[in-house]
Amino acid sequence: MNSTNVPLHRTISVAPMLDWTDRHCRYFLRLLSKRALLYTEMVTTGAIIYGKGDYLGFNQEEHPVALQLGGSNPEHMAKCAILAQERGYDEVNINVGCPSDRVKNGSFGACLMAQPDVVAENVKAMQAVVDIPVTVKCRIGIDDMDEYEDFARFVDIVANAGCETFIVHARKAWLQGLSPKENRDIPPLNYPRVHMLKEAHPGLSISINGGIKTLADAHEQLRHVDGVMIGREIYANPYILSTVDADFYGDNTAQPISRRDVVLKMQQYIESCIAGQNDPYFKPWHVARHMLGLYQGQAGGRIWRRYLSQNGTGKSPDPHLLMNALEAVEAAQQEINDYNAQKAANNIS
Repeated sequence: MNSTNVPLHRTISVAPMLDWTDRHCRYFLRLLSKRALLYTEMVTTGAIIYGKGDYLGFNQEEHPVALQLGGSNPEHMAKCAILAQERGYDEVNINVGCPSDRVKNGSFGACLMAQPDVVAENVKAMQAVVDIPVTVKCRIGIDDMDEYEDFARFVDIVANAGCETFIVHARKAWLQGLSPKENRDIPPLNYPRVHMLKEAHPGLSISINGGIKTLADAHEQLRHVDGVMIGREIYANPYILSTVDADFYGDNTAQPISRRDVVLKMQQYIESCIAGQNDPYFKPWHVARHMLGLYQGQAGGRIWRRYLSQNGTGKSPDPHLLMNALEAVEAAQQEINDYNAQKAANNIS
């Protein structure tokens, strides 16, 4: 089979974030937007092929959802791409951006920026066996290979192998001297370099990632590129996704779901996870930890975060954790409303 690389509607996507964007997180985010493209955490080919757990499981409600793979062996990458397609993923993405030592020692991630021929071989091997898009997420450079010419050469070689979609973190990565966390903040952002890439390759689908804080920022970036990937800001303030379908996809029928309805649906999800017994180690906190930012910037937001954090962990998990947290938030909001009403009445009198 040959990949058709039909582009997904990737105008807005949520970045793959290790230890964060698991299946529970993605189910939660999908309630807020039906259109945004979601990515799994990076999963290594070794874990999928040799691991004992199910590293490819996801909820059908998560579509459209992409699997991000970490690896550099074309045979292994192709095998995992086949499994991803069989399981129903909408895309398989090659990680060429993670700078951690563990990734570097495994000969994948950002270090592959220096080996575009290897990435190209993997793209060819994967596209030969699947029909879903095979995409690449990369940096603008690594270490001293940080000139535009180095970046353009990498993209040219990989694109010539058949890759039509690149998601670019607009920072270089230092493979020596900086931690993965520092590599997300210290190297300066260089949006113009990604914009130049799109200008030079109008036929490629180019998405930009890194440092995008607001949907207004996303709108600005879409003047230059095809898509915007947002990571930490959505995790910290997930409710910003609630207007994406209408604002970015032109879905006039999309109505933002209320925070209360999100909580009710996620409570049902927790109950289904407990009843299903697919994971004997499941606890409500595995879901609730992704929801700490749901009331970000709202009255009662601090109470929500504190209640979940203080009551979500421990040896005796509360199956009604979300509902009890919601009750605490709504009680605090009612107090504020009553106070404001009384204050207004006193001013009138």
